[in-house]
This record gives sequence, C-alpha cells and structure tokens, in this order.
Amino acid sequence: MNIVQTNVNGESITLNDETLERFLVRFLQDEIIRQRGFKRAVVALSGGVDSALVAALAARALGPENVIAVRMPYRTSNPSSLTDAATVAEALGINLETVDISPLVDGYAEATPSMTPRRKGNVMARARMIVLFDKGEEHQAIPLGTGNKTERLFGYYTWHDAGDAAPINPLGDLLKTQVWALARRLGLPQVVIEKAPSADLEANQTDENDLGITYARADVILHHYLKAYGDAYIEALGFTAEEVQRVKAKVNSTHWKRSLPTVAMVSGTAIGEFYLRPVDFKL
Repeated sequence: MNIVQTNVNGESITLNDETLERFLVRFLQDEIIRQRGFKRAVVALSGGVDSALVAALAARALGPENVIAVRMPYRTSNPSSLTDAATVAEALGINLETVDISPLVDGYAEATPSMTPRRKGNVMARARMIVLFDKGEEHQAIPLGTGNKTERLFGYYTWHDAGDAAPINPLGDLLKTQVWALARRLGLPQVVIEKAPSADLEANQTDENDLGITYARADVILHHYLKAYGDAYIEALGFTAEEVQRVKAKVNSTHWKRSLPTVAMVSGTAIGEFYLRPVDFKL
C-alpha cells in the first residue's frame, strides 16, 4: 500500500506519524473524558484497517480495559471479517462482543419485497449504527466513528451508519493512505493492513472497484484539488484527465453528506446558522 510518489513540484501527503499518534491520543482523551465526561468508548470493529486503527488509538487513550469492540456480522458477511476483527482485539487486549444483525436486517427485508442488494447493504450499515449506540448505552461508553477523509470526500459511505454517525471521529481528517501509514506505526496486524478495503455489504465488493480508482492515486489528487491546484497541474503529476475528473465529480456531488441536515430558517436563531456554540465553550 505505498503512497504514490509525486514529482518534484507535487506536495507530499505524508505526515509525521509519531506526532500524529500523540495528537490523536490526546484528542481522544480530551474529547471523551474532559469534554463529554465518559471513561469508556465503543467501536464497531469490522476487520478493516480504519476501525482497527480507531480501536488502537482508543486503547492508548483510555486503556484497553475501557474499550469495547463490537463485531456485527450479517449471515452473508465474509468470515475473514470476523477472524480479522478478533485478531485485532486480541492484539490490543480490548473487550470484544459479537452481535449478529441478521434477524434485525432480515425482519425488514422480508417485509419489503422490492429489496435490492444495494438497499439491503444500507439497511445493514444502519442496523450496525443502532447496535453501536445501544452498546454505548449499555456500557456507558461513547461511540467512536471510523470513517476516513477519502471516504468522506467521495461520499463513499452510508449516511448515518456506524462509521459516520458517532459523535467523535479521530480519522475524519486522515486520507486512506495516511491511515495505512499510521496503522503500520502502531503495529496493527499485517492481515488487516494488507487486505483489500471493503464495506463487506455485498458479495465480492471492494472499495477501489466501486470507486474506479485506487486510494493511493485518489489521495494525491484529492490533496492537490483541495489545495486549489488546477487540473493541468494535477495531470502533470502523472494522472489522467479522466482520473482527475472522476475524483472532482465525486467530491462535488456529495457535499450534502458532509453537512448537518438542511433546515428551513424561519427565525434569527436557527441552530447551526445563527446559533453557533464552539465545542470548547464553557459556562
């Protein structure tokens, strides 16, 4: 999973992993303990690198005994998702629970004759969100998000799923390739780092096949596009016009998924518009 090397004019997308680790651990401690008053956290552990990294950071921030990982398989899930999640939990020394979401999903699917595989995948994702928040209530633990910056910019996730809906997300500003780099630094199991990323919501699905571009190439394009470099400049780094347009189209068509619900403003005190309360505001 090597990051694409840009030419001498391109900006690097690598980060100082040691500094990043310290910052994210302190971030979790501040947001979970000081800002919200929790002592424990719950993570949806999928067997992928994103959730594994969040669990590892939480274990460093709170202590392994205060992290609850939840596996949530559906009956058609890849068996490796379960075994890889167990490998991560054992390596980190965190608590691991398993909740089969098949009855929850099938109950709705059986009552909906027109159900398609894509819609069923969305139901599975949101069923996991329900379980994650319920487990948070059970253990008095705050749910942690696992979505990375590349997925968020592409809109490549189910809105209000387990990875998106959580109130705290340490990976939300990390590109996928930066996630891989930090996962290596933290010594996460190689089987998790090296596996092809997949939401595991449909058979034989992989992220990069769905996106039509590898994360390694997409991340470099995203970095330069967000910094307002022009198409010609990005193409000169070694990318095709089609790749650049594919990335830009995905970003520009999914802004709504990265925002709070759009509210019709009928007063001068609309929440999120005029009433803006900083997260660190203290009475």
